[in-house]
Amino acid sequence: MAIIQFPGVNCEDETAAAVRAVGRKAALFRWNDDPSLLAGAAAIVLPGGFSYQDRIRAGVVAAKDRVMDTIGELASAGIPVLGICNGAQVLVESGFIPGIHWERVDLALAPNVMADRAGYYCAWTHLRAEKSACLWTGAFAPEEIVPVPIAHAEGRFVADDAAILEEMERAGQVALRYCTVRGEIDPSFPVNPNGSVGNIAGVCNPAGNVLAMMPHPERASWLRQVPEDLDGPWGRRRRAAAGEATRMEEEGPGRRFFASIPAGKGGSR
Repeated sequence: MAIIQFPGVNCEDETAAAVRAVGRKAALFRWNDDPSLLAGAAAIVLPGGFSYQDRIRAGVVAAKDRVMDTIGELASAGIPVLGICNGAQVLVESGFIPGIHWERVDLALAPNVMADRAGYYCAWTHLRAEKSACLWTGAFAPEEIVPVPIAHAEGRFVADDAAILEEMERAGQVALRYCTVRGEIDPSFPVNPNGSVGNIAGVCNPAGNVLAMMPHPERASWLRQVPEDLDGPWGRRRRAAAGEATRMEEEGPGRRFFASIPAGKGGSR
């Protein structure tokens, strides 16, 4: 998998480590490398961080980068593409997501709306994997609950046109929603940590090979990354492993996002 390294991203190494943990090769690809070299990638990941210092607004400068032209061509050909946090913002600003009108910006990731604070927010959340055609959530059962942390100031999915949201719902493009530890969709903070419409945490394109998600699965790829005080089965598993170094290196809840892509170029299913 190719991990795209725009100036200012800061999660590329962790993302590469998470990819390697599922037995896949990972290589960093600088934004100004020859884009034609991406033709050999089995999948592409845009990691989190602050590409181009989030100038103008998060993701918008990277979205205009030349390498995105090539990534768009590969995505259209079915190559899996994942955007995490800032990577999700780049995919939305590029018009790859929701992809109903390809390369037209139909969605936005707006500043967080929270009950008692403003700006940047970092916390563990629970996600519900929705029934969808998304390749990147294919290893999860429908409505499986997956704890994954978030860390952003602009992560609220919104759309001016209600018809876009209706089309996304109808087409099964809402791949992930924020939920309680029991899977309930509660729109209030902190279950919905940023005020995202419909508790949306991740959106795929109609073909299912491109996913934009605000939570960070690479920060939940090992059991040792799970907080000891987390509610639910993953928290219990983490507490049970306390003091056992070998068990701490076991799989975490976010690893299966990377394991969802079948081996082999394209990875379609």
